[in-house]
Amino acid sequence: MKAGLFGGTFNPFHNGHMGIIEYVQKKYGLIKIFLIPSSTPPHKPHLNLAPAKDRFAMVKESIKDHEDFLLSDKELIRKGPSFTIDTINEFKKEYGQDINFFLLIGSDAFLDITTWKHKDKIFKAVQIIIMLRGQWNNYNAIVSFIDENISKGYTFNEQDNIFSHKTKQKIIICKVPKINISSTMIRARVKNNESIKDLVPANVEKIIRTKELYK
Repeated sequence: MKAGLFGGTFNPFHNGHMGIIEYVQKKYGLIKIFLIPSSTPPHKPHLNLAPAKDRFAMVKESIKDHEDFLLSDKELIRKGPSFTIDTINEFKKEYGQDINFFLLIGSDAFLDITTWKHKDKIFKAVQIIIMLRGQWNNYNAIVSFIDENISKGYTFNEQDNIFSHKTKQKIIICKVPKINISSTMIRARVKNNESIKDLVPANVEKIIRTKELYK
């Protein structure tokens, strides 16, 4: 059984997140996708975040009608800095060999992966799906980045959009629909008292307004 691990600050979770993971789930036949709100990312300690309990609640409200999407608080309850490799190892320990996990990651986050702790272990632990939004034809940039920052020895199958390696897991390039919604945009619109209707689920907007987030 295949399942996805999709982490992020979700500050806030929005309709773009939902559209992309629905697409990836269908394309790769993922039975489940675990959504994992993060605490303050160790490599971005000064990021302006809504309280963890509110970000958790917004994701919960967004996916409540999607039984294939499961919410995890692993990174929120973990004491001290929370690292992706620790989360991966916890899921693998909990589910054993029953589930083949894929780490879902946006292209911007992937290019930032050089700042992650134990990044080498991540590429040995799980297959990675890089989600590229919109038109992207410059695969040479990703090839160069992987070669220089991840590991030598990857080969790229352009037909399947898959990087393979003798000792590491596959890296899969997935072109996802371009959805012009971002958390940064939503926070700015809230701060400017502009509408965020259709950018986030109605229950998420209610939480943002009630809690006066992003003001």
